[in-house]
Amino acid sequence: HVLLVVDDVTEQERLEQMRYDFVANTSHELKTPVGAVSLLAEAIESAADDPAQVRAFTVRLQAEAARLGRLTSRIMDLSRLQAADELPEPRDVSVDEVVAASVEAHAVQADSAGVGLLRGGDRGALVRGDPTMLIEAVGNLVANAIAYSPRGGRVGVGVRIQEKVVEIAVTDQGIGIVEADQQRIFERFYRADGARSRRTGGTGLGLAIVKHAVQRHGGEVRVWSQPGHGSTFTIRLPRAVAEDSDKPRRRRKASESTKKRRSATGAGRAPQGEKKK
Repeated sequence: HVLLVVDDVTEQERLEQMRYDFVANTSHELKTPVGAVSLLAEAIESAADDPAQVRAFTVRLQAEAARLGRLTSRIMDLSRLQAADELPEPRDVSVDEVVAASVEAHAVQADSAGVGLLRGGDRGALVRGDPTMLIEAVGNLVANAIAYSPRGGRVGVGVRIQEKVVEIAVTDQGIGIVEADQQRIFERFYRADGARSRRTGGTGLGLAIVKHAVQRHGGEVRVWSQPGHGSTFTIRLPRAVAEDSDKPRRRRKASESTKKRRSATGAGRAPQGEKKK
C-alpha cells in the first residue's frame, strides 16, 4: 500500500508573497520621506548663518515629517484592519452622522482647493459596525475626490436606502480612472497617477483601507469611472433596522396572525341554530 499525502500550499505561498510585497513596498515608501528629512536636516545645519534659508528648509522639513506621519499612521491602520477577523464592539451606527462627520472633516480641504462639497440623499439609515472606522472609510473617499477634482468642481456624497442595503456614494468631476487601473486601485500602495498622488500627499493606502474597513462590516466597494468625466465610489453596507422602529411592524404582524387564528376558529364553529352533520 502506498499512502500519498497532498498538501496544497498555494494559499500559503500567496499569503507569504503578500507579506513580502507589503514589507518591500512599505520599505520603499518610507525610504523617500526619511531620506528627505535627513537631507533637509543637513541643509539646515549648513545654512545656519542664513535665516531665510533655514526657514525655507524648515518648512519643507515639516512637510516631509507630516507626510511620514501620515504614511506610518495609514500603515498601522491597514495592519489593524487586516489583523482583525471581526469588529471588536459593533453597534448601531447612524449613516447620517458618518456622512456629516466625513464631510465636516474635509470642509477646509475642499475650500482651499476651490471644490464644492455637497451631501444629499436618503436620511435615517442605520448600519451595524464601528462608527470611527466607517467615518475614516468615507472620509478617505471624500479626500480622494477633492484631491482629484479641478478648481470649481463639485464633490457629492449621497445616501440611498434599499430594503437590505445602504449605499454611500462619493462622486467627483475629476480626471477619472482608466479601466485597467480600476482593477488595481484597491491594492496597497498602488497609484493610478503616482506623480499627482505624491503632490497631493497621497500614501497609496487610502483605498486599501476603505476596502478592508467595508469588508469588516460585511459590505463591498464599487467604482464607476470614465476618463475626463469623473468617478463614483459606492460603499454598500448591510442595513440595520432599529429595534424601536421594528416594534410597530412586529405588532402589526402579531395582530394579523391573531385575526387569522380567530377567523380559522370561527370558520370551524357551527352557526347558531344549525347543527353540524
